Order: sequence, then structure tokens, then C-alpha cells
Amino acid sequence: MKLKSLLVVSLVLVFAATSLAAEPIIIKFSHVVAVDTPKGQAAEYFKKLAEERTKGAVKIEVYPNSQLYKDKEEMEALQLGAVHMLAPSLAKFAPLGVKEFELFDLPFIFDGYDDLHKITQGPVGKKLLNKLEVKGISGLAYWDNGFKVMSSNKEMRKPEDCKGQKMRIQSSKILDAQMRALGAVPQVMAFSEVYQGLQTGVVDGTENPPSNLYTQKMFEVQKHVTVSNHGYLGYAVIVNKKFWDGLPADIRTALDSAMVDATKFANDIAKKKNDEDLAAVKASGKSTILVLSDAERAAWKSALVPVHEQMKERIGADLLAEVYQATGFKK
Repeated sequence: MKLKSLLVVSLVLVFAATSLAAEPIIIKFSHVVAVDTPKGQAAEYFKKLAEERTKGAVKIEVYPNSQLYKDKEEMEALQLGAVHMLAPSLAKFAPLGVKEFELFDLPFIFDGYDDLHKITQGPVGKKLLNKLEVKGISGLAYWDNGFKVMSSNKEMRKPEDCKGQKMRIQSSKILDAQMRALGAVPQVMAFSEVYQGLQTGVVDGTENPPSNLYTQKMFEVQKHVTVSNHGYLGYAVIVNKKFWDGLPADIRTALDSAMVDATKFANDIAKKKNDEDLAAVKASGKSTILVLSDAERAAWKSALVPVHEQMKERIGADLLAEVYQATGFKK
């Protein structure tokens, strides 16, 4: 009887262990934009790859459009472990005390994707992600959104056309200085509130990559769009460090592999998506599209590059010099 009882107990324990092992690891991935933006599509692609490569041992729950937390709250939620993965804009790290990420907000710091990727895919980008470790955050990758356009109910062909315009910005000292350099009045506003802010006149205009302008329907309440490509908007995919470090090594390896491929996917589609969405805005007839000539863009650059010197000490003079050297920046 003893042997039989032991056998029954053993079978129960094996069954219980098998049942426990079958429970997938849940990773909550929260972000603030629509599913059909480059970031939204990349998050879904990462989910697909991660679940395939872990053979169902991991389940990624993606929450777009601030379903769980507004963009002001999501970083705290990550640090507390309420969510496990985010892809916040790079400006979100300055309030944590990692002001160096604000270099990505500098106007005209990158002349295109080639310059940008020398930083995000090189040693400078890696060094910046490492600075998040002391905040309980591990940085996995950079995802592009794209280069920004200006929108308003007033045509903005010249920098001085921005004078007096109330322009929505993310919370960033650099973006604040940028708008003030144009004579505009910067207004910090949560991304989820921008459409209503534009609709009601709380703000006159904003800056966004075309994909955000289109998917959030901002073009419906903006008469003019200036294709200035003056600044960059991108994201860092980050995780709660304690949670990530606690994953089994084989699971983490599979997820790292999925992230590499999802990052390539994200960056490959970013420009294509922005080009398509800008064309869709134009086709809507609700916003006129102004593409700056080389001379007009040079005038914008001349007005905004002094912000680099103004913010050099905030970002770090050595870091800025390192970026200049890596990209061959010319004023």
C-alpha cells in the first residue's frame, strides 16, 4: 500500500509540475500610440516572434493607445513592475535624471536616417541605454518613428511664421528651447490629449512624424503642415530590469533574438509608413502640405541650431562632441 500511495503522490506531483510549467510567462507591453503606427506594428511583430520562438512559454500582452496608463504614468508603472515592457519616446528619460537622452530632441542634429543610426546602432546609443540600469530599467533597442513635421492652422513657411503660436510639445527642456527660438509658445501636453487640445484651440499646432499626425487624426483639425524634418522622434524599448534578469536564460535569449528582428522591422517600416501617411494627409484635402525648399530649410536650421550651444551643458559637452564626430555634423 505504501508503494501504491507513493506512486499516486508522485503522479500527482508530476501532473502539478507539468501544469505549472504549462502556464506561460506573461509580459505586459504598454505603449501610447495606435496599432497602425510604426511602433504599434513593431510591438505586434515582436509579440508574434516572441511567442513563436519561446514555443508558447511566453505570452506578450500588448496594450496600445494608453489603454493601461497615460504617458505620464507609464514609466512609474514599469519601475513598480505593474507593466514589464514599454517603448517610450526618448524625451521621457530626462525626468528620471538621465538628461543625456535629450540629445535626440536637438533640432537638426541628424541630417537623415544614416546619421541617426550611427548613434542608435553604435557605441553612443549603447552607452546611453546602460545609464538606465541604476533606475531599475534595462534598455533593449531603439525604434524609429521618424522625422517631424510642423502643423498649425497658420502656414509656417519661415521660422518667424511660428511667432506667438501655442505649440504642443512633449515635456523636454530641449523642445521648450526649440519652440522659444522660433518665437512660439511651448505647451506641454500628454499625447492622448493633443487632438482635443488642437480641436478646442488650447494649442495652435504641434510637431510630429506624419504617422502620428495621421493615425491620431490631428490633420483633421490642422489646416497646414510644413515638412521641415527638423527633429527626430524615436523610442527606446525598455523592460523592468528585475523582471528581465529573473527570466530563465533560454527564454531571455529567445526574446533578445525576437527583439533584434522586431527592431529591424520597426526601422525598415518607419520611413515607408511616414511617407504613406503624409500622402494620405495630402489626399484628405484637410491640410495643405508645404515642402520646404533647400533655402527655406536652411533658414529653419539657422534659426534652430543655436539651441545646441544653449543646451550643451545640460546634455554634456563631451557627449555632443561625440555625436558631432560620429555623424560629421556641420552647422
